[in-house]
Amino acid sequence: MGIFKRFFEKVKYAFTKTELNDDFYDELEALLVSSDMGVETAIDIMDELKAICKSKLIKDSDSASKELRQILISKLQLDKVDFNYPLIITVVGVNGVGKTTTIAKMTKFFTSQKKSVVLAAGDTFRAAATEQLSMWADKLKVRIVKQGEGADSASVVFDAITSAKAKNADVLIVDTAGRLHTKTNLMKELEKINNIIHREWPEAMKLNLIVLDASIGQNSIAQVKAFKESVAIDGIVLTKLDGTSKGGVVYPIINDLKVPIIFTCFGEKVDDIMPFDCENFVDKILM
Repeated sequence: MGIFKRFFEKVKYAFTKTELNDDFYDELEALLVSSDMGVETAIDIMDELKAICKSKLIKDSDSASKELRQILISKLQLDKVDFNYPLIITVVGVNGVGKTTTIAKMTKFFTSQKKSVVLAAGDTFRAAATEQLSMWADKLKVRIVKQGEGADSASVVFDAITSAKAKNADVLIVDTAGRLHTKTNLMKELEKINNIIHREWPEAMKLNLIVLDASIGQNSIAQVKAFKESVAIDGIVLTKLDGTSKGGVVYPIINDLKVPIIFTCFGEKVDDIMPFDCENFVDKILM
């Protein structure tokens, strides 16, 4: 997949060294920091690795690599989110992170699992947003509920829920206007949408997923914190992992914010999405 490839290559090079001395640990710590893992998280991981290697009398880099693998995996493990149906996914995020494409990828994921999907064109602010989502709906052969540009987003969501329930749909994916987390009026709109979802389809499983661009690194944390002030954030879709060396940001996101990564996206094709797997993610670093 090419996920932050340059970073992987540097980590692999570090583990070609045979002597576990201070230089080795300092270089490895610097690499973790450079992946946008954050200084505090990187130091914590290296302290744990040093302690384990000391207690187990580990002297070689191969054994140290195995211990680091277990540490990295353990720090990504939150309670797994299992999908129950019917399922409503509300997709939020700032402008420019690729929400529409991400919705298309999630739609393809669920339809490939033989689930019926309905899309709600709740982004009524951005020019051509509904048109773009409609094109994906046509291409993926799923139903879309929409209104005119400038319509009330909550009204679109209400209609979409009515339609999804009537069609016995498995999944309803709600698009929302891309917004800066500083725009109070748009954040209020998210609250209104969530209230309607809970009122109109109480028995459905509900997930608010925020789309984050992996390449912006630590700025992702500020975005999640800001959105969490208005709506519950149940999970993250991390995009653009194929073109960045900063995927280490998943560690402070998971450890500090306690928000799980639900999906990762790693390319331009509609199939380029997969559920987040912490073991696979770590193995891409160390193998």
